[in-house]
Amino acid sequence: MTDSRAAELRLPPDLEMGVATSSWQIEGAVNERGPSIWEDFAAVPGAIVDGATGEPACDHVHRLAGDLDLLGWLGVDAYRFSISWPRVQPGGTGALSAAGLDFYDRLVDGLLERGIRPVATLYHWDLPSPLQTAGGWPVRDTAERFADYAEAMAQRYGDRVDRWATHNEPWCAAFLGYAAGAHAPGVRDGGAALAAAYHLILGHGLAVPRLRAAGARNVGIVLNLIPVIAEDESSAAAARHIDGLQNRLFLDLLAGRGVPEDIRTGCAASTDWSFVRDADAAVMAAPMDWLGENYYTVMRVGPPSAADPHAVGQDTGAFPDSPPLGFAPRPPVTAMGWEVVPQGLPMALHQAAEALPGVPLWICENGAAYDDVREGDAVHDADRVAYYRAHLEALLDARAAGLDVRGYYAWSLMDNLEWAEGWTKRFGLVRVEPGTLERVPKDSAHWYRALLAARER
Repeated sequence: MTDSRAAELRLPPDLEMGVATSSWQIEGAVNERGPSIWEDFAAVPGAIVDGATGEPACDHVHRLAGDLDLLGWLGVDAYRFSISWPRVQPGGTGALSAAGLDFYDRLVDGLLERGIRPVATLYHWDLPSPLQTAGGWPVRDTAERFADYAEAMAQRYGDRVDRWATHNEPWCAAFLGYAAGAHAPGVRDGGAALAAAYHLILGHGLAVPRLRAAGARNVGIVLNLIPVIAEDESSAAAARHIDGLQNRLFLDLLAGRGVPEDIRTGCAASTDWSFVRDADAAVMAAPMDWLGENYYTVMRVGPPSAADPHAVGQDTGAFPDSPPLGFAPRPPVTAMGWEVVPQGLPMALHQAAEALPGVPLWICENGAAYDDVREGDAVHDADRVAYYRAHLEALLDARAAGLDVRGYYAWSLMDNLEWAEGWTKRFGLVRVEPGTLERVPKDSAHWYRALLAARER
């Protein structure tokens, strides 16, 4: 299938176009690496909606050559993947795994052979289990161990990886993992979540200079900034609290401003902030070469209501010390319950640019889960194509308005384990068939391929 309308977007030649995945969601081969918190979480009855585990996932480790060929067929400029910390360092400290390192050598070299730029994320939530046993992200030592791991990866791959992200969506790792308990490690403790958020950014700051010293170029971090909209004047304070924990906490830490004062006071019931050290502010503000934004939706905050529709991740339990509130996404929504708001993308980018002026921006994830149905050798996913088109149009508007947006990565290359939602939610351009794991490009994949092929060079 081709789509002549793909050319109508007129993508500029300097806009880097790619796709993204993450290690736990696609790799499989669990018995060939150390355990992660997601194996531990998946073993808890009911933690994953459909009981799915990390084995075989998409069996990417054993199907690498075919998946690299899919990337070549799509015609992407770059591929954003994540390195599984327990695959390369099973204990989270100490000895590295030769087999794990070799896998990423083959991945990186295979990308380069196909003319695709490798973009590596160091942490996409699969913390080695021994580090969680030792306290996980709520303890400072995990940030130190992360910096050690980051340096080791740069020493191995710094000559070939084009761009590095320290963390992916630290908000999810901290607040879904340690406050709401909806993600691994399944903890429900607001104080632990706040300490985890702080130490994730500390780990970033500690890692940046060590990455550069070891040969890494183009070092940044990927956030999931979500525009927060108050439904009425009475919800303004609640919306500001949500924005503080979702967005401003991370932006202010990265800018060297420390914890926002309203969050310090607003979360005093959960923590005394004793883990904060004055000297950390400069460490966290290590200069970045780029900032990534993963954009999917907005958050509408209103009064609490038993009738509020459910949107995955929009959970008051994820926001310590929130005043009474409800989340109220409006239709149309995706299969995740996320409101489709393309104009929210430039809103998120403006917030990032104002908080961290001068830092180039990339959209590192953008996409939608819909209830796809296969018909023969085809998957007709017109909703997903419309979603991509509308959001790319919003991105081009943002560039026209002066925002320094340099790239866009569709989420995701293929259907995969959608964390606690298991296989019940599918984001892929390529369908992964249950049981056989056959790869079937959807209409959206053909559309994206045509879009990339139509670009002016």
